Amino acid sequence: MSRLIAIAVREYLAFVRTVGFWLSMCLMPAGLLIAIYATSVTNKVAPPPQVAVVDLSGGGFTPALVQALQSPTDPSQRPAVIVAAPGAPFASADAAAAALRPYLAGETRTPGGARLDAVAIVSGDPADPALNLWTRDIVEPGLKGRLTGALADAVRHARLAASGLTPAQIAAIDAYQPQVAQFSPKSEAGRVSARDNLPAFVGLAMGFVLYALTLTGAGILLNSVIEEKSNRILEVLLTSASVPEIIGGKILGAAAVTASALTVWASVAGFGFFGRDPRMLGEIAGVLMHNGLIFYFALYFVGGYLMYATLFTTIGAFCETPRDAQTLLGPLMILLTVPIVFMGQAVTHPDAPILRLLSWIPPFTPFLMAARAASGPPLWEIAGTATMMFAVTALELWVAGRAFRTGALASGRLDLRLLVAGAMGRGER
Repeated sequence: MSRLIAIAVREYLAFVRTVGFWLSMCLMPAGLLIAIYATSVTNKVAPPPQVAVVDLSGGGFTPALVQALQSPTDPSQRPAVIVAAPGAPFASADAAAAALRPYLAGETRTPGGARLDAVAIVSGDPADPALNLWTRDIVEPGLKGRLTGALADAVRHARLAASGLTPAQIAAIDAYQPQVAQFSPKSEAGRVSARDNLPAFVGLAMGFVLYALTLTGAGILLNSVIEEKSNRILEVLLTSASVPEIIGGKILGAAAVTASALTVWASVAGFGFFGRDPRMLGEIAGVLMHNGLIFYFALYFVGGYLMYATLFTTIGAFCETPRDAQTLLGPLMILLTVPIVFMGQAVTHPDAPILRLLSWIPPFTPFLMAARAASGPPLWEIAGTATMMFAVTALELWVAGRAFRTGALASGRLDLRLLVAGAMGRGER
């Protein structure tokens, strides 16, 4: 055990002393904070869109469209600046489009020097108008939806007024909101609350964290084993420590490195995210402690990390260069994309037959079972999937113990036959 700890400490110090480790420690939180505040910062620094409204229908829809553009209900959308349409009035929608296209293309500016970003042209019968939205850019999120909703409301109000309803009656109809409550037998209170949905998001986050740590640990373990094999350090280690001690020490050291990085990143993320709503941190802590959910996550977290770490360590022993490792990592990375595709579905449809089936396949088990935590899988399913996952991990450790020495002492390019022979215990001794 002392040799295992010594190898783990050596592995840990070898990485934390590198410049790249500290760069990643600093740059990742910076990127995370930028991602958290990117939307609000972008909305503040981006210029508001310059929009012209042309109503050729005679229905008086301009005030409603202007109100929707200047006062969006979604805070992530920018208020627009209304500018007069150059060359108005127009004889038709086609004439308006032809006259305003040079302004949208950037070939010319309005008489006031403004840049025209979009033009909303309303035409046709006032009882059933058509809206043509011309924009400078093809992708223009928000404007189409705001204008469509505003025009639909204006037409509905006009039709209700034409049927004899007073403005007060129309306002009462618009203000009506049905009382809808969601209930579920899986909610302790019966009525579903925001707190009941929190475990689903926590489970999904845990699945993605495990995925990120798996990839991080893979790089650490592969680079460590390949470098020490090329420098013949592995041969020295094999003379002074057993294979299980070497593998265990390397996995423990890599886990310590990723845990250190995760602690820093989680602290920064908590400061950036929970700083907006400190109560959320307490609610998440309560969710993790409720019904032992934190132990549920720890079970699959430890099992999943150990399963993949053992696999990557063994692969590294048979590779001379990172290029050799890529030939084996390629299929594994394709395999690792499967749970990512289904993790979102595991939150919304946790009891879907295909997801329950995939949860029993060990490479997918830790990710999908973490995402399905909120659905409260039955105890027999938790016990069964965890048992199968740890059984595969134990088998990997047994095979790794037989194959690691063969790979570490082998020379030359990657040979799949040697890998199989080493796994079966028939390689070099």
